[in-house]
Amino acid sequence: MNATRWIDWPGALAVAALAILLVATPALAGDDQTPPAAAEDEAIEEDTGTDDPLEPLNRATYQLNRVLRHFFINPVAGFYKALVPPPIQEAVSNAASNLTEPMTVVSSILQGDTENAENATRRFFINTTIGIGGIRDKATEMGYEHRKEDLGQAAGAHGVGGGVHVVVPILGPSNTRDLAGDVVNFLVNPLSAADAVDAASDYADQRESLENLMKTSVDPYVTERDAYEQNRDYKIRNNEIEVEEIPDFDEE
Repeated sequence: MNATRWIDWPGALAVAALAILLVATPALAGDDQTPPAAAEDEAIEEDTGTDDPLEPLNRATYQLNRVLRHFFINPVAGFYKALVPPPIQEAVSNAASNLTEPMTVVSSILQGDTENAENATRRFFINTTIGIGGIRDKATEMGYEHRKEDLGQAAGAHGVGGGVHVVVPILGPSNTRDLAGDVVNFLVNPLSAADAVDAASDYADQRESLENLMKTSVDPYVTERDAYEQNRDYKIRNNEIEVEEIPDFDEE
């Protein structure tokens, strides 16, 4: 779940430098530290082929993001879930999701996926009108399922690889292909802020599951990195799992 990203690279490098200082203070980084090299060598990690030449910088930014999550983002998400009534949370999520439909239409057309482009157009019209500005997801009730697309997925569908893995301050994991798509989306799409709200709403819903996953991981950085890249590949294939065919050996 990607939010709109705009990056000031000099500022990002400065933030990364701050992250290195924070990592040096265990009390700030929390109990779930990245394991020492010896433990990493013993861990069995699946090789996903992720291109990560910026790993030292990415790890520093990842640690900074964990500190920000622990002290700021998670408390805000917790207050939001505890204090805001569920119907209002659902309305906010629906409205933000509805505003991402126009970009889904564009991205689907760029992929030649006219079926999903038509589906997203219908969803946007139905939810904006009958759904009262999108706060109610009437389209799903009518059988038009939501399948979000973005420019990164459109590029991936045309064979553009993810490129170099990048961890963005505050926003988390990405790669150069998806990051470029997000920047273009930010520059040309007046509704791009809806992506940030949509991602924030998703994070609030899935926060506890994500935290539990990180706690049980040998190397949380690798887990988050590989999960992101695999999820993006899955979405580029339109949520279809690639299964290797097994020969059918007839009994003689």
